[in-house]
Amino acid sequence: MMRTVTGAERVVVVGAGLAGLSTALYLLGAGRKVTVLEREATVGGRVGVHAGPGYEIDNGATVLTMPELIADALAAVGADFESVTPAVRLRRLAPAYHARFADGTTLDVHTDPDAMVAEVTRVCGAEEAQRYLRLRSWLAEIFDAEFDRFMAANFDSPLDLVASPAAARDLATLLRLGGFGRLGAQVNRRITDPRLRRVFTFQALYAGVAPARALAVYGAIAHMDTSLGVYAVEGGMRVLARAMADAIVAAGGDLRLGTEVTGLDFDGRTATAVRTASGERVPCDAVVLSPDLPVVDTLLPPRRRRRVLASPSAVVLHGSVPSAVAAQWPATHHHTIDFGASWEETFAEISAGRGRGRLMSDPSLLITRPALSDPGQRFLRDGVSHEPLSVLAPCPNLDSAPYDWSALADPYAAELLTVLGRRGYGAVADEFRIDHIDTPATWQARGMLAGSPFSGAHVFRQTGPFRRRNLDPRHPNVVLAGSGTVPGVGVPTVVLSGRLAAERLGVRAAR
Repeated sequence: MMRTVTGAERVVVVGAGLAGLSTALYLLGAGRKVTVLEREATVGGRVGVHAGPGYEIDNGATVLTMPELIADALAAVGADFESVTPAVRLRRLAPAYHARFADGTTLDVHTDPDAMVAEVTRVCGAEEAQRYLRLRSWLAEIFDAEFDRFMAANFDSPLDLVASPAAARDLATLLRLGGFGRLGAQVNRRITDPRLRRVFTFQALYAGVAPARALAVYGAIAHMDTSLGVYAVEGGMRVLARAMADAIVAAGGDLRLGTEVTGLDFDGRTATAVRTASGERVPCDAVVLSPDLPVVDTLLPPRRRRRVLASPSAVVLHGSVPSAVAAQWPATHHHTIDFGASWEETFAEISAGRGRGRLMSDPSLLITRPALSDPGQRFLRDGVSHEPLSVLAPCPNLDSAPYDWSALADPYAAELLTVLGRRGYGAVADEFRIDHIDTPATWQARGMLAGSPFSGAHVFRQTGPFRRRNLDPRHPNVVLAGSGTVPGVGVPTVVLSGRLAAERLGVRAAR
């Protein structure tokens, strides 16, 4: 029997990222009185926004998969993508990604199997296309065996993995599929082309682990990316958070922005109120903490905790470029992954142990041009059409490499522009106007673990029932949500974490 909090009619949710917003929607749908307190002036958390001169651009997650999980949260209060303000309008990207390789070849990553077979045949040959279909089937089996029982489920103990015949059956299926082996090895058994291997394993970085070391169960992320579909949101990913916030307010929730939480009041082990920087005390029957773990631990009474291994981090260049110039670049898709020649070596560089990490010597980059699928994001500057652009480069976190990013950010941005220039992106150094740079120092200032926006790495000891539990064992009415707890990192998973948090508070969410 899953442990739950009883009698929680008044709930305070700390943090208005996707996890906190999801929790609030499910609680409101169950008739609870909900107050959401957010430190920032905007909602979204990691799905945030940078306001540049004349434009806005997402400064967090840019890849959306499984939007139906957000639709489910909205449905808890009787809302949908059309009824919220702003309305959520999605476009399924085809291809989901455009991949470019150091040998000059390119490959479009389609979620439609027929289109992908044709593309793999073009690039890698007909035999590899048949191997791709076998890999696709294996990834789907991994996902199907894992999702309901291990991703969308609460755990009180590792024994919950075999607590019922259905759970034991799914665990046996994962074992049969090699789900607890290494992702890289399992993918390599099924396909042979090194370019295709990269396309189906780079997603391990979302889980904070190099593909060669990631558990094969994280093939579920590759399945989401390469089979279930990647979507663009009209107006940017930030629209999702704003829509969820609108639904919360419309359902009677109390959403307060610019309200920093500084502590909790306890009666014994039970939280009784949330305190804010302004001196306000907000009484509660339960509290949901959705910030990253360093912030959570400042709000709870001190205790000795097991050290959490953080995921690698990222440097992201945000800015704009003239549309006519961008049209001449190789990055002519919403998402372009520009792979360097090195692979395992560069992952080793950014995921090395404490104090031994370094910047990628041959970086692989994610280039995002949202205006290609949403022309409304183009804007005029001095009478010339421009569009937003972001370039993401994975990098070590601050535990792995404690660099002084206040001094390093600009030189490293210049280095990345030089890399892009060498890879065929023309006069990018002259034409890409960088307005903002996010670095590990940015994420650390926002309370994220070791300056990483990907929180704790999904190594075995931080996966599933071994991850930080979402029901605090010392405080029976304190529940966690977000990347640091179950099920983990990523837009679908943090939305799920909100549902799991609500279930801990006695809400039976529709499945």
